[in-house]
Amino acid sequence: MLQDNLLLIISLLFVVSMLAMLSEKLRISYPIFLVVAGLLISLIPGIPIVSLEPDIVFVIFLPPLLYAAAWNTSWNDFRHNRRPIAMLSTGLVIFTALAVAFTANAMIPGFSLALGFVLGGIISPPDAVAATSVFQGLKVPRRVVTILEGESLVNDASSLIVFRFALAAISTGQFVLWKAGLDFIIVAGMGIVVGLVIAHIEYFIHRFLPTTPTIDTGITLISPYLMYIAAEHFHFSGVLAVVSGGLFVSFRSHDVFAYNTRIQAVSVWRTLVFLLNGVVFILIGLQLPAIVRGLEGYSLSDAILYAVVISIVTILIRIMWVFPGAYLPRICSKRIRTKEPNPGWKAVFITAWSGMRGVVSLAAALSVPLTLQSGESFPHRNLILFITFSVILVTLVLQGLSLSPLIRLLKLEMKEDSAVQEQSIRLRLASVALEHMEKSYADESATIDAFVRLRERYKRMVENTSKKLEKEENVRKVPEFLAGYRKMLLELVHIRRKELTKMRHSKEFNDELLREKEAELDLEEARLRKS
Repeated sequence: MLQDNLLLIISLLFVVSMLAMLSEKLRISYPIFLVVAGLLISLIPGIPIVSLEPDIVFVIFLPPLLYAAAWNTSWNDFRHNRRPIAMLSTGLVIFTALAVAFTANAMIPGFSLALGFVLGGIISPPDAVAATSVFQGLKVPRRVVTILEGESLVNDASSLIVFRFALAAISTGQFVLWKAGLDFIIVAGMGIVVGLVIAHIEYFIHRFLPTTPTIDTGITLISPYLMYIAAEHFHFSGVLAVVSGGLFVSFRSHDVFAYNTRIQAVSVWRTLVFLLNGVVFILIGLQLPAIVRGLEGYSLSDAILYAVVISIVTILIRIMWVFPGAYLPRICSKRIRTKEPNPGWKAVFITAWSGMRGVVSLAAALSVPLTLQSGESFPHRNLILFITFSVILVTLVLQGLSLSPLIRLLKLEMKEDSAVQEQSIRLRLASVALEHMEKSYADESATIDAFVRLRERYKRMVENTSKKLEKEENVRKVPEFLAGYRKMLLELVHIRRKELTKMRHSKEFNDELLREKEAELDLEEARLRKS
């Protein structure tokens, strides 16, 4: 039995890798491609039925995926866009749950309002992984990506809390609005507290104890599980614990991790996240036979009708929320008009259209119990599963695949000055390196050929980037002839790293670009120390 399960897991990992390569060739986002591929594979006669256990998704898959998404999210950008993120991650979740609840109650015979809130809580949150991967390679304003990533990080917690309250109301037959609101605040707030406490412990270990890159990487792999399980043990939000902890550690990572730790951890995490994402999305597609087989008491045509209507409602509700949410605060508040740039209707529409659902919704649907406390079967459970699967499929495939042509059709303008910022960062780094050479290595820079060439290189960088900040080739490797020359190169890396830290604290430049430059310095330092 164990060997069979291991064989299945290894086979899935291999299939995921092969299909991911094919998705690259076809230029289709791999979560979308894997869901469709899993769906087609499940229709092959003789393919064994693969069941997706909700506990496995929530405990094994969700913590590292959320942690990685939080790690790659800029805290400064997240904080700067906290108002639209909060409106989407909390307000839209509740609005969607309400709309789905009343629609399902009115349309499906015997479907109570409480069941509608269970369904609404399940399908209300867009998926963090889907949002991040679909936008890779697309020319979308950075603010749109930041808002969507921030929304998908936090909305899982809001939707799962709504789902659990509705589930408890059905199971116990009791629901008190004020108590539910208070519990919501406690569950969310204490989840954040648990995540930050564990994140501070992790920070202390990385910062003050004699760790190695391997130990540091191992701790980063363990931390999201500690945050999630600890919060869930006390019945708080494990999702918010992981997100808050991940954002904190990411924000302080440049203080605690050495260059070799960052290089190793980034490589390990990229591989892990790719494999976990791939397995999860292909498993979503493989669920179809088991879900359809469970539709006892419903005709397939009726179930499809309900699923299509709920999917359309889910898409329309997001559009109805996003447009007023983008413009009404600007109309009502002069401070918002002054502080935030006008997003433009095209960027708002892309935000409204980017509501892809994913693994959290399916895992929540699968976690609906088979029976009530009274021993009776949970009403409409199989239909809830089918509708959830259909909403995931429709939003991922329809909205996900249409985003790229929509962006090209709308001719969405990139108003950010990312290219200018990148060249400005390069100019600052080259300037401080040149200043250090002229101050500390004046004699060597005038007499030793290698030093002269390096100084000239930085001078050219300063001159070229000063002239309209034009792009130029990456810094070429300089041969190391003397021990003092290598020492100077390492000092220049250190000087530029200090300048990056100043730029990060000044919040003048894009965090993503600063992170890229930091990675370049890490690689440069690794090369120098190995030689």
